[in-house]
Amino acid sequence: MSDPINKGSIPWGAFWMTLIPFLLVWLPGIGGLLGGIAGGKVAGSVGRALAAWLLSSVVLGAIFAFFGTALTGVILIGALAGLGMFVIALLDSGMRLVGAIIGGIIA
Repeated sequence: MSDPINKGSIPWGAFWMTLIPFLLVWLPGIGGLLGGIAGGKVAGSVGRALAAWLLSSVVLGAIFAFFGTALTGVILIGALAGLGMFVIALLDSGMRLVGAIIGGIIA
């Protein structure tokens, strides 16, 4: 039987996959890779790491759209700015995906 204590957590994995690249934004590829590895390890398996990666990508897009709208005060301009930042985040999401797979394997 599997140990329910050491299963891992998808929300916590997504949290680390979101936080670490955000803090290491000045290292575009490496920050995403490190965040993916940490989040994948916290998630506990490759399947859970992929779910956490998908959740973190959606959360990042929502955060960018929200803050873009809040900072500009105009919904349309803010949403466009947020979508632009989401496209930039997608460039980094490939490295987070590779890191998530690595982290899930070593978990």
